[in-house]
Amino acid sequence: MTRGLGGRSPANITYHLQGVDFPARRDDLVAQAQANDAEAEVMEIVRNLPDQEYESMADVTKGIGEVE
Repeated sequence: MTRGLGGRSPANITYHLQGVDFPARRDDLVAQAQANDAEAEVMEIVRNLPDQEYESMADVTKGIGEVE
């Protein structure tokens, strides 16, 4: 997989979550980011997302805002 935009941007994080099936829990997002070869800073944010069920990528983006 090619690299996303880089860094901690929500666009880069969601790029590394491509392919996740919703609804998804945080552990599902972590597994998908690992499968997509996300860099360490992306993994840190995904691991720190609130442990809840996410219905869509928009919900994930909201969670990223809470982490940041």
